[in-house]
Amino acid sequence: MKVLFTHSYFLRYDPKQWRIMQPYAPLGTIYAAALLREHGYEVYLHDVMFAEGPETLEQVLQSVKPDILAIYDDGFNYLTKMCLTNMREAAFRMSEMASQYGCKVIVSSSDSTDHFDKYLDHSANCIIIGEAENTLLEIADMLKAGKEDWTSINGIAYRQDGHTVRTAVRPVKTDLDSLPFPAWDLVDVEKYRQAWLQSNGYFSMNMGTTRGCPYKCNWCAKPIYGNRYNARSPENVVKELKQLYNKYHFDHIWFCDDIFGLKPGWVKRFAELVKAEALQFKFKIQSRADLLLKDEQIQSLADAGCDNVWMGAESGSQRILDAMDKGTTIEQIAESTKLLKQYGIKPAFFLQFGYLGETMEDIQLTLEMVKKLVPADIGISVSYPLPGTKFYEKVREQLGEKTNWTDSDELALMFQNTYKPDFYKQLHRYVHALFRKATAGLKAKNILKHPAALSTADAYTALKWPYYFIREKQQKRLLNKLL
Repeated sequence: MKVLFTHSYFLRYDPKQWRIMQPYAPLGTIYAAALLREHGYEVYLHDVMFAEGPETLEQVLQSVKPDILAIYDDGFNYLTKMCLTNMREAAFRMSEMASQYGCKVIVSSSDSTDHFDKYLDHSANCIIIGEAENTLLEIADMLKAGKEDWTSINGIAYRQDGHTVRTAVRPVKTDLDSLPFPAWDLVDVEKYRQAWLQSNGYFSMNMGTTRGCPYKCNWCAKPIYGNRYNARSPENVVKELKQLYNKYHFDHIWFCDDIFGLKPGWVKRFAELVKAEALQFKFKIQSRADLLLKDEQIQSLADAGCDNVWMGAESGSQRILDAMDKGTTIEQIAESTKLLKQYGIKPAFFLQFGYLGETMEDIQLTLEMVKKLVPADIGISVSYPLPGTKFYEKVREQLGEKTNWTDSDELALMFQNTYKPDFYKQLHRYVHALFRKATAGLKAKNILKHPAALSTADAYTALKWPYYFIREKQQKRLLNKLL
């Protein structure tokens, strides 16, 4: 039986991300493909990351002639969790196309979990709700046996006699080490490598070590894995790292977990194994300010080769953090940022503006936090209500027909707040300009401490910095360097 996998994240449909060009292969998709192949299915992948549009699927349908098309989005990638309408429309088109070719269409994604009726309206036979690998395997086994007893499958939504039926919830998988490693051989890895090298000068791949997040930030949607948290063993992760490195020679890894290394002692053991195997690579993670301050976490991350930590700082206002049920403090953000820098790890902040009740005073506190702490990078978003969250329920009655962004850079405010939507777009540009200024100031301050160590190119660059960064004596020292 042939199963053709695809997903709905078309990088070209997200202009900001196409410009940045840091593509990651659909990890969740190739996990599912690996499991079905392990159970004897003939699996194929149509990876649409670089594709022109959904029409590219037709040629693959003609050549493969699959029995099942699985539109299986990468639930590990935060971009797919944003449920962008560009990608939704592409999924609808692929579903309809496959149906015309006689395929059974199975869909698994954050968006289809939230809006399964819309997908069923566009020729999907079944929507998988929640963690999907084992559910998809049961569906394939059922269809292979020539049956269509959808009621026997937990964790799905389907149509029966014109009515939508949703079956019982399926428990999440706890033994992640039992899963086969992702089917990377189905991916055109070289295409990803070249995209990274041309745009960034190094090659990064993605891996997952955990599933889920136990924290309860009230704006964060978790339609696939929920509030449960399960982790692979450090031994299992390092085994996969070795295999990937030996085959693909990556420079960098993005561990795409919602929260990396939450279990006590996990990161320390991971660092020990990385050292024992003589693996040398850089990696980035997502974490929390409070978690980073526990169990010498930052030291262990540095020992393992961590280069960059993205923190959900969100706001410089404790009032807003508490309203979000974030569970962190401004002091923890400052302390973890300081420690990360001390250990040579670049701290980066996710910032969120537009949360309910946010005032100019709260915004100013966030700006002051950025200027004072000067992270290595920032990512700015506007509060985005997604189904299944307490935040969504608070603003639900205010939402009109538009409930999702078209692409990741739209930043539309879709509910009533202190300021109008255009304000937040202007704020986005202003904060990025402020950040660039703060970064330049910090670089000037650090580099001018040791002018003798400057290269000629750095000296020329430093002289172009705004006058308020460089005093007269420092300018003379730079000029002497050039002379």
